[in-house]
Amino acid sequence: MDFVLENGIRVWQSDLAMAKPLTNVITKPMRGDRQAYPELLLPPRQLEFFSEETSGKDIRSSTFAENLSLPIHRWFRYSAGFSALWAREVIAEQVALGRRRILDPFAGSGTVMLESERFVTEGKGVEAHPFVFRVAKAKLLWRSNPRAFFNAAMGLVKTARTKPSKMADYPPLIEKCFPADALLKLNALKAAWQQMADGSPHSELTWLVLASILRECSPVGTAQWQYVLPRKRKVRVLDPFAAFEAKVHQMCADMAIRQQEFCGPPALICRDDARECATIPDGWAELVITSPPYANNYDYADATRLEMCFFGEVQSWGDLQETVRKHLVRSCTQHVAGLRNGLETYFGNSVLAPIDTELREVCARLEAERQSHGGKKPYHLMVAAYFSDLARVWQALRRVCAKDCIVCFVVGDSAPYGIYVPVDRWLGELALAVGFKSYRFEKTRDRNTKWKNRKHRVPLHEGRLWVVG
Repeated sequence: MDFVLENGIRVWQSDLAMAKPLTNVITKPMRGDRQAYPELLLPPRQLEFFSEETSGKDIRSSTFAENLSLPIHRWFRYSAGFSALWAREVIAEQVALGRRRILDPFAGSGTVMLESERFVTEGKGVEAHPFVFRVAKAKLLWRSNPRAFFNAAMGLVKTARTKPSKMADYPPLIEKCFPADALLKLNALKAAWQQMADGSPHSELTWLVLASILRECSPVGTAQWQYVLPRKRKVRVLDPFAAFEAKVHQMCADMAIRQQEFCGPPALICRDDARECATIPDGWAELVITSPPYANNYDYADATRLEMCFFGEVQSWGDLQETVRKHLVRSCTQHVAGLRNGLETYFGNSVLAPIDTELREVCARLEAERQSHGGKKPYHLMVAAYFSDLARVWQALRRVCAKDCIVCFVVGDSAPYGIYVPVDRWLGELALAVGFKSYRFEKTRDRNTKWKNRKHRVPLHEGRLWVVG
């Protein structure tokens, strides 16, 4: 028997021995830990793909906000994600219907992977962003011995507090974001971590602790999507040593809680390109849950520039092109600014045939409109490149998906320079073109309303694109 009953909870015997010693370590329970992860056993029922009704809770599917209160998910704040609880509900429904191989081709910080582990399923994720991939891979190490991790992490803090370290040369962004005393402590923590860095689970978990506290220890502001705002100041700033220790306590508590729940096999995340899915076998996936980059000119590479600069992975904004951007789906103008080829590079491609006429018209309007704007952003190239890339994603998914697979994309439409781009419909048509049977879009919320449409008056929405077969 692989598990025993402990106070009515099914617990893996091997994990029970690791979790119990933590009673002397975690003295203050984290708010909402137990309530956040109730056992979820939903009755079998078919997803209502063709229902026009959307419940109020469905709005949350496209936001990462509630994940910040959930164990493991909250270890690193990566805003480009969606609700873990919603993903869990979808997985539970589909597991009840017999689907057990789950794929997220834009895995991000591992939301779907972590939720797939709650069931007897096989979970796999694909992520191209090197830093975000490492974050997700570290989060999936929650099965590690929490007592051993706690001892290793606290030993690191002790080293950082007592042993002097040579201050590293940091990029200008880091010097703008941290006072000298805070940077000195962070540098000491990094130096102590570098002494133990060996790629082991404890080393990677400790790396994640340090990465996750950087913004909490900086007085500069952060925009909604993690952009750093050096001219904006925060009221509450944490001491690096205190923040590090608090994060270690939180992570150990989360590990103990998760290890006392009945969990399925470990999920696997691979450094791979969603346009290829080279690490996924043919016909493997039975359920796909994901959120591709939106065509809204958000630079996913820049979202982690602060952390990457701190760890020496990049020195400047320009370094992101070679280190990160070239690996990503082209969803912002920074991805296409250096392209010398025009729109004809994309038009005429057979994979874009279903939307070719409309795509040409929209791109022509964008190319003309840009001339009346000071920035002259190449949105026409961005939109063409974006759908060219997403067409390749659908081709890859058709290869790796089983014949009766269910695919759910959390997506939003776009209107650069006020010219509407019907993203969800075009993606649905591209899916049909490569052999999927049908699609339907389920709207969950309106967008572009918070600032009273300050950029344009085009109504936008967000929701779930369901693709069958």
